[in-house]
Amino acid sequence: MRKIIYAVATLSGTIIGVGLFSLPYITLQVGLPVVLFYFLVLGVLVILVHLLFGELALKTPDLKRLPGFAGYYLGKWGERVAFFSSILGILGAILAYLIVGGEFLTKMLSPIFGFGNIFWTLIYFSFASLLIFFGIKSIAKLEFWGLILFFFILVLFFFQSHNLIKIENLFFPINLSQWFLPYGPILFSLWGASLIPETEEMLGERKKLLKKVIVISILIPIFIYLFFIYLILGISGKETSESALTGLQNFLGEKISFLVLFFGLLTTFTSLITLGLTLKKIFWYDLRLNKNLAWAITTFTPLILFFFGINQFIQVISFVGGIMLGIEGILILLMYKKINPQSFLFLPLMTIFLVGILYEIIYFLK
Repeated sequence: MRKIIYAVATLSGTIIGVGLFSLPYITLQVGLPVVLFYFLVLGVLVILVHLLFGELALKTPDLKRLPGFAGYYLGKWGERVAFFSSILGILGAILAYLIVGGEFLTKMLSPIFGFGNIFWTLIYFSFASLLIFFGIKSIAKLEFWGLILFFFILVLFFFQSHNLIKIENLFFPINLSQWFLPYGPILFSLWGASLIPETEEMLGERKKLLKKVIVISILIPIFIYLFFIYLILGISGKETSESALTGLQNFLGEKISFLVLFFGLLTTFTSLITLGLTLKKIFWYDLRLNKNLAWAITTFTPLILFFFGINQFIQVISFVGGIMLGIEGILILLMYKKINPQSFLFLPLMTIFLVGILYEIIYFLK
C-alpha cells in the first residue's frame, strides 16, 4: 500500500506545479464555461496518452525515460526529437517556476527585509540549485510530504477565507477572442508523462496497478485545479493576477497572505527540485555530460533566460505546454502505434496535438 501511495504522490505531486497559478487568471480572461470545456477535453486527452505510455512502459521495462523509449520504437530520429522536446520542456518549466517562485518569495519577504524581485529570485534560485547539485535520496518522500502540506495549507486557506468568496465573481461574459489561451497552460498543468517510467519502477511487483495510479494521479490535480479556480476567482474576481496569489493581498490579512504565499512557494519549489534532478540525470546519464556541467546547464540556463527578459509567466507555460508537450504526446502516439497499429485513438489524438502545436506557434509569434 505504501508503494501505491508514494507512486500517486510522486506523479500527482509533480503534475501539481506552477501551472496551477495560471488557471484563475486564464479563467478570468476567457470565462468559466470555456475553461471547463478545456478541462473536459484535455483531461480525457492527457489520461488516454498517459495510459498509452504506461502500457509502453510495462512492455519495455528496461527503459526509464522518454528518449530511451523513442529510440527503441522509432529509431535515432525519435530519440533525438524526444531529447529535444524533453530538455526544452523541462527547461521551460524550471523557468516558469523561477518566475513565479521568485515573485512569491519577493511578496513574502520584501516587506520585511527590503530588496526587490531580482534579489529574492536569486535567493530562490540559489536554494533550488544547491538541492539539485547535491541531490535528494528520495524524491518520492519529498513529493509525498510536500503534497500533504499542500493539502493542509489549501484547506486552511479555504476555512480562513471562505466568507470572502462571492459566487458572482465566477460568472462573467465569455471572451471567444482568446478562446485558445487555455490550451497550453491547461495541457502544461495536467502533464506528467516524464514521470511514468519512474512511477512504474516505484510500484515494484505491483506494476499491474500502474493504470489505476495514472488515472488517480491526473484526476487529483483536476479537482484541485477547479477548487483553486473557485477559491481565487471567488475572492479576487476581476483583480485576479497572472500568478493568482499576489492579487489576493488586497483581500486577505497579513498573516493569511503570508501563509498563502508560502503555499505557492512550497508548490513551485518541490516540483522544481524534482524536474531539476530529472533534467540533470538526462544530461549526466543519457547525454554523458560531466556531472557538474549537467548541473550547471540545468540550473543556469533558465536563470540566463530570465535575465534576458523571457519572464512572462503565461507565455512561457503556453509555449512549453502547447508545443514541447505536444511533441511529446505525438511521440508517445507514434510509439504506441508500433505495438497497436489498429488503435482508433491514434488519429483524433494526433490531430489535437498537431493543431495545438500549429496554433501555439502562430499565437507565440504574434
